[in-house]
Amino acid sequence: MNSLYRYKLPELAQAFTLWQVTRVTCVRAVGHGTLDNMNWAALLQHVLVMVHLRQMVCGTSRFYIAEEQEAGVRVGTLRRDFPPPFKLLNLNYLWVDKSTGDLYTAEHKMDRETLCPEETMAGECIIPHNAIVGPSGDLVRFHVVVEDVNDNTPCFENIEIRLSLLEDIEVGSSVPLDDGATDRDSGANGELQYDLQDPDGVFCLSVEKGAVVSLVVQSALDRELQDTYRMSLVATDGGSEPLSATATLIIDVMDINDNCPRFVSDSPQSVTVHGDAARGTLVTQVRATDSDLGPNAAIIYSLSPKVSERAKNLLSLDGLTGHVRLTLNLQADSAEELVLHVLASSPHCPPADTQVTVSVLRSTRHTPEIKIGFIAEHENQTILLRENLPPTVLALLEVRGNSGLGDLCLIIKGEVPFTLSPQNGKYLLSTSRPLDHEMKGEYLISVGFSGAKTGGHTVDTGSGLEIRVLVLDVNDNIPQFLRTHYHLEVEENKPPTGSLLTVRATDADSGPNGRVTYRLGKYTAAIFRMGSQTGQLSVTVPLDREQQDVHTISVLARDNGSPPLESLTTVSIRVHDQNDNAPAFVTPHFIFFIPENLPPLAHVGRIGVTDADEGENGGVEVCVVNTTAPFVMDNAQGMLRCTTNVDRETVDRYELHLLATDHGHPFPLTSVAKVTIFLEDINDNQPRVILPDSNLSCLTVSPATAAGTMVTKIYATDEDSGLNSEITYTVAAQEPAPHTSPFRLDSRSGNITLTQRLLGTDLGMHHLFIVVSDGGKPAPLHTTVWVNLLVNETLEPCHLDSLPRSLPYRLAQTPSEASVCDAKYAHLMLLAGLGTMLASICLLCVTAVLYLKQKRGLRGNGRGKEDENSIPLSHTKRHYDE
Repeated sequence: MNSLYRYKLPELAQAFTLWQVTRVTCVRAVGHGTLDNMNWAALLQHVLVMVHLRQMVCGTSRFYIAEEQEAGVRVGTLRRDFPPPFKLLNLNYLWVDKSTGDLYTAEHKMDRETLCPEETMAGECIIPHNAIVGPSGDLVRFHVVVEDVNDNTPCFENIEIRLSLLEDIEVGSSVPLDDGATDRDSGANGELQYDLQDPDGVFCLSVEKGAVVSLVVQSALDRELQDTYRMSLVATDGGSEPLSATATLIIDVMDINDNCPRFVSDSPQSVTVHGDAARGTLVTQVRATDSDLGPNAAIIYSLSPKVSERAKNLLSLDGLTGHVRLTLNLQADSAEELVLHVLASSPHCPPADTQVTVSVLRSTRHTPEIKIGFIAEHENQTILLRENLPPTVLALLEVRGNSGLGDLCLIIKGEVPFTLSPQNGKYLLSTSRPLDHEMKGEYLISVGFSGAKTGGHTVDTGSGLEIRVLVLDVNDNIPQFLRTHYHLEVEENKPPTGSLLTVRATDADSGPNGRVTYRLGKYTAAIFRMGSQTGQLSVTVPLDREQQDVHTISVLARDNGSPPLESLTTVSIRVHDQNDNAPAFVTPHFIFFIPENLPPLAHVGRIGVTDADEGENGGVEVCVVNTTAPFVMDNAQGMLRCTTNVDRETVDRYELHLLATDHGHPFPLTSVAKVTIFLEDINDNQPRVILPDSNLSCLTVSPATAAGTMVTKIYATDEDSGLNSEITYTVAAQEPAPHTSPFRLDSRSGNITLTQRLLGTDLGMHHLFIVVSDGGKPAPLHTTVWVNLLVNETLEPCHLDSLPRSLPYRLAQTPSEASVCDAKYAHLMLLAGLGTMLASICLLCVTAVLYLKQKRGLRGNGRGKEDENSIPLSHTKRHYDE
């Protein structure tokens, strides 16, 4: 609905309440005789209600329009409140008919979610606009409220939502779903409803107050029967044509310790072992299972206290694997049976038991025995060796029980980094090179016999000894980041929720030596935070590009070794600009002084305006709002210029407003500054004589006038100001001669006073030629005037027909006549100069011609003299006769 004003229900309710109170008050006043009649009460009610309604309505003009409208859709009209013509200062989304004031949508569509990201979910999206209206060019502001349409589909942040529930969770329990969907629309278009599509019917949804969605367990869970459930979670908005989105909800059922160990059916009940088996021989393996997972399924094997001492000395049980091995080399001369009672235990469960019967057969051959003496650190018949050590002696080996078998040699089977060196009938076991825990952490060395002579006895040269060597880790590896440099781009003003980036480093060491923690460098700004265990980088406050556009952060990864090792990576964060800064003038009020003879398009002064944003958001354009003033803004040079000639005597100062608009998106920002321009005076006006009003005017003075009396006054004005308007009066000439004149002129006031008593010789006409000058610099301007005083016994009015001829007439001319004469004189002087120059050129040419003719005549005279004697006498005589 498009409307200039919209009445709100709270305001109408307030007006109605005021009307009721006024009505009751007036009725009571009439009842008590306070008012004469009910007409006054009704009138008072009407006036109060109208005043209050006017206060509600006369607010800022508002226009309502749905988003995403095509170009040319009528929004409203400004004609209801303002007179034409109309002009919009921002034409991004609307344009106005300058005559009718009708507002229409422009080519660029209005997207509410882009224009007002902060008000997407709630509140009105208000776009302010500025317009110049009326003949006087008033600057007004009105608001355009962009109303929402259902143009955004609900969106889940993750297309898969995972929840972990213990298998013993009670039926009817509810678990909040934190990863709900969002809809950028507002109102009913942004209200979401959820539907869970669970084919098994194990779960359902519950929506609580505040739109909190929870998952409700409807049936008991058992991880051993089903450990994962997959369902579809559908979010649908409340639009007239609803839109929906779907995410996959995955429920992982977590294990609890609700099952006890039990021996499997194929676990051996009886085994047989040869009477000459060597120590360490695997006799059998008992096996039990637990349906639980992880630590809940851990099983510890042990021997029952009922087992005989003979069995305990001869056999050993591995508590983790259930392996039963010989602890001694057998040399059984007779057969025997050993009974083992084996227990399988786990926490919070009674042990399961089984019985294994071990039958030891009589020995049928002689086997030599290898004795080992440990030199290196060892534990439970296992050698413990630190990595990176140089070749090291580990143990001393000796062969026993080889009498009659000849010479036996010990050898190492397989390719391992170990060697055996004979030493006085024994063997030294050593490493052949430094060992690396990261390449291999455990070795099993098989030592056997070689080169035996039978001597009538069977020797098992395949038997021998297995020696276990554990390579202990040392902190010799530095944590390594997956990337040496991280680059991240972030929008400024983004709320500090979630993480910006996750860094990750790995350490090839094991145990504490390979456990990595993270921290920020020493000089990192306090607004950044690093998760020591997760490596997630986050901020505590929104980033501001105007304060810093690029942040370079050092992140350290440190292991828990002794001493610890560290590595470094850098994170560069570039903050993208948003149009969050309006243009700023260097001062809210500019004041300039210019001379009134300033030529057109000359600069008045520099307008300083800045915008802290960058790019298009920081581009600023300034215009003059008062279109009637003769000034225009030159944005290329940042100058305010004058468009026409100005005259201080017509207007001595101008006041105008400047509007600065940036080019930001989604809508530009503006600011206004005031400019006052004072016009400085120049001496461009001559003094103008007001009194006397004519050079031919005359004043009669009585001879009886006392000395010191002011006879008359010269009054002149100058339209300039300051020194240019200060006027002085000077007597340039007078008749009769100055030394006999009884009149004196005051140069400042223009008063003419009588200096002495008038005598008979003073009778007659006195002419004073006055020059009126202003105080202009560098050259003052002048005006002249005649003051004619007639000393006479009778005070009859007098009048002159002509000015005195003996005085300088040219000085008596009016300023316009003097300027015309001066122009004519200059023109005549120019013509005279040009004529003189032309005459000089002509004279020079004539002189040159005469000179050439004279030169030819001299040559002709010479030839005539040569021929003169040849002329006949009769010819000469004829010439004279003729």
